[in-house]
Amino acid sequence: MKRVEATVQADKAGAVSDAIKDHVGGYTIYEGKGRGSGKRQEIRSGRGTGSFTAEFNKVATIVTIVDDANLEKVTSAIADAAFTGHGGDGIITVSTIDSALNIASKKTGSEAL
Repeated sequence: MKRVEATVQADKAGAVSDAIKDHVGGYTIYEGKGRGSGKRQEIRSGRGTGSFTAEFNKVATIVTIVDDANLEKVTSAIADAAFTGHGGDGIITVSTIDSALNIASKKTGSEAL
């Protein structure tokens, strides 16, 4: 089993959600602020006479656990849904999960997903 964690621009979270919902049993989306290679938003201040660059971008992190067999489908779906062609589209990280336990059903391993 693999844990897939994708950090994308917040406005792409819905597209990523739609892209992976048929491939995974469930997922969690965290919204927050991040700072990476993407261009940060220019914000007007005062009465429109001044502006400043935001320190952080709005990002969403989507976390899910998938079987090894579905890993390529899920990462490709995320990458395609989040792609804009500009810097700061996001990053996908994958880590190995040693075990999983579904608390309600008491199933373990891949059956817990």
